[in-house]
Amino acid sequence: MDSLTQIVLGGAVAAAIAPPKHRRVALLAGAALGTLPDLDSLPIALFTDDPVALMTLHRGFSHSLFVLPLVGWLLWAFFRRRGGRVAESPKRWFWAIQLALLTHPLLDAFTVYGTQLLWPLPWKPVMWSSVFIIDPLYTVWLLLACIAAFLLRERVAAQRALAAGLVLSTAYLGWSLAAKSMVERDAGQALAAMGLDDAPRFSVPTPFNTLLWRVVAMTPDGYVEGFRSVAADEGPMRFEPHASDVEALAAAAEVPAVARLAWFNHGFMRASEIDGELVVSDLRMGSEPDYSFNFVVAERDGGAQWHGVAPRQLSLDWAGMRSQLPVVWARIFDPGVELGPDGCQSQSC
Repeated sequence: MDSLTQIVLGGAVAAAIAPPKHRRVALLAGAALGTLPDLDSLPIALFTDDPVALMTLHRGFSHSLFVLPLVGWLLWAFFRRRGGRVAESPKRWFWAIQLALLTHPLLDAFTVYGTQLLWPLPWKPVMWSSVFIIDPLYTVWLLLACIAAFLLRERVAAQRALAAGLVLSTAYLGWSLAAKSMVERDAGQALAAMGLDDAPRFSVPTPFNTLLWRVVAMTPDGYVEGFRSVAADEGPMRFEPHASDVEALAAAAEVPAVARLAWFNHGFMRASEIDGELVVSDLRMGSEPDYSFNFVVAERDGGAQWHGVAPRQLSLDWAGMRSQLPVVWARIFDPGVELGPDGCQSQSC
């Protein structure tokens, strides 16, 4: 999730657990702890400028449920030895530190990016993908709770505000899972009718909401993409086919960058050949035709074979992605709006 959300989640958790007289300090400490796991990008960048490595190593060791409890214990032991607030209430501060850290990767796992909760085990990253990386309806309750707790200090009302913020934000996550279940049920029925009932697929909410969802299923010659609004859509879900250079992707499967990306994104990627170079796009983030992560990973050797090159990330089409946002909002409430490649809003686009 975005940094603001992690800051207010860490602050709310720590402040809810710490003693009331330590509440303001706990808000600040929790905010810092909630940010700490995402600082892994700094040491990674010291050792490599490979964009594939930077993407796939992020949310690794610093998000591990094996590593963070140890980090939390070391921080707790250090501050307890120094005396002060932690020594004054060691049990409360132990859990405030631990949970402010651990809620960070658990929340990240609700996004589609992928979080290596069990690092260093070589399991694929967890991607429950029920919330977008920025979702105001999740964040706002925590933000209001932190503001109230800071202003109310030691009063009982501050604790109630924190509890309410945590309950409402957690309930929103529960709603996102329920919405995802409804969408996947409808998608499964439509894909079965297309003969794709066993096709690998994923569902993910569109930007800033949990009402409109995008579903992608892989096919022998590419993938299909469909959208479902839990607020407005009825009847069978519709999917549009899209091509991918699956032969080139298979031929380059042993290229290290391709293999690493396939592990990281669970195989949900598109391949295309551009000027003799193989470009791989992560299908999970973005939508047709604009994707957030596109990498040049290989080039032809003059024949049918591919050999790896130093990965290069292509620039984003920010204008194209921004142009889709008004269409996304309209599509939530109007099934007749199509999310087309040119951002048009009619069934003929």
